Amino acid sequence: MGMVLTDMSVSLDGYVTGPNDSRENPFGDGAEDLHAWLRPTASDDDRAIVQQVIETVGAIVMGRKSFEKNEGDGGWGEAGPMGDVPCFVVTHHAPDRPYPPVFTFVTDGVASAIRQAQTAAAGKDVHLFGATVMQQALPLGLVDELHLHVMPILVGGGTRLFGPLESAVALERIDARITPAATHLTFRVMRP
Repeated sequence: MGMVLTDMSVSLDGYVTGPNDSRENPFGDGAEDLHAWLRPTASDDDRAIVQQVIETVGAIVMGRKSFEKNEGDGGWGEAGPMGDVPCFVVTHHAPDRPYPPVFTFVTDGVASAIRQAQTAAAGKDVHLFGATVMQQALPLGLVDELHLHVMPILVGGGTRLFGPLESAVALERIDARITPAATHLTFRVMRP
């Protein structure tokens, strides 16, 4: 079975969006460069990291806010955020209108969404999209690794990647790469 991991661009001060993020302003104020390492002008090292993600992702779990914010004006079309990779959206209420079959709306919580995603991933990794889903899954012991792409920017507000925890979570650093655009860090979540 593949791993469950979060793979997020984050500012040095811990934000994944700037203030006032919305569908019209998905990165939030002042945070346009949070994903600069993904641009076509990024380095070969950055592109290699992206390629590794593409090759290993088997399913995605995202929250409803991330789903709606990234839907765009024309909707999702016939594909999800990574083409035909199955995507499980954690929500309180399934939408009334139809969406492409790549999307499954899960109304019984993040643990159920992750279980369903692991089955669909067929041995590949499950990627958590969005801070809220990760903040729910980490305290439940459902996250295996954190892949953080730390951008050289202080955003000062917005959506924090990490929320309050009832107890400390021990991590083991297993990789660190510095590219012209970002510092890419990988941590394994240590189990008690």
